[in-house]
Amino acid sequence: MRRRSLLIAVPAGMVTLAACGDDKDDSSKANESASPSAPETSAAPSPKIVDGPLPAITAGTKFGQKPTVAKGSGDPSKDLAVKTVIAGGGKVVAENDYIQADYLGQIWSTGKVFDNSYDPKTPLLIQLSQGRIIDGWRYALTGKKAGSRVEMAVPPTWGYGKEGEPRAGIKGTDTLVFVVDILDTFNAKSSAKGDVVAQDNVDLPKVGTNTDGKAPSLEVPKTDPPKKLVANYVIEGDGDEVTAANSVLVQYKGVQWDTGKEFDSTYANKQLASFSLQQVVKGWSQGLTGKKVGSRVLIVIPPELGYGDNPQPGSGISKGATLVFTVDILAKM
Repeated sequence: MRRRSLLIAVPAGMVTLAACGDDKDDSSKANESASPSAPETSAAPSPKIVDGPLPAITAGTKFGQKPTVAKGSGDPSKDLAVKTVIAGGGKVVAENDYIQADYLGQIWSTGKVFDNSYDPKTPLLIQLSQGRIIDGWRYALTGKKAGSRVEMAVPPTWGYGKEGEPRAGIKGTDTLVFVVDILDTFNAKSSAKGDVVAQDNVDLPKVGTNTDGKAPSLEVPKTDPPKKLVANYVIEGDGDEVTAANSVLVQYKGVQWDTGKEFDSTYANKQLASFSLQQVVKGWSQGLTGKKVGSRVLIVIPPELGYGDNPQPGSGISKGATLVFTVDILAKM
């Protein structure tokens, strides 16, 4: 089953990564299943959070297993019902964090499953912020810990509103039941984690190996830049390899080779970046393909794989510039 893209456009301040030319967004071709991504408007007041009622999880009761959930019995609460079914021991989720999670969603009154991430084996990667995800998720998952399984019943007010989500068969009166397995959570202090790799080539930039969430140093040598793409591990993680079709969640900063001047940074913006590798400059998509999640990667991009003679106005990138990036791959989808 192909699923509708859950990722939002590149955040403000990260536009220097966007590829020039035609933007080929495959989301319009994807299956029109529902997802926890936010409806077009969301201005509901904060909900009262209650313990129930919630339907029973009748099978797949362990963390990471696809659950089977009974149909709702009687009328659902008008408030947001939330229960921690399995308490994890990982990092605490905060509002505006990115979370990676598996989930199943169904309609209270019918028990009809309208979406799940278990079957396609593609965990959701999304930010818990207003306008990016339905409010029910934002309120229910804030304060929970990674490793937890959370069940919630979301009334229309904190779901898809009075208009519902017709493409998924969700009416404006439907309360939605979700079971969410929180795999991990990421914020502006997240860093790579893995084994430090020797940086022996004196003709290449040297990248700092700190993993405290602060921007690593990036020292560019006073030599001519390489003519070909460079994509080397600085820290090698142990996660899955990234493919060209993936979307990634990253920390990064970029400088020009000739000046060493920083022109873009998630550290400076205090905001992670998430985007499809099909929608960024070729140097990024080629440089990150095959690299492992959890890694820090040095990427040196020659002009023909970056912006060439057409840098984006206001980007701080010169015509014909060779670009140098340090990139922490936090997660993929």
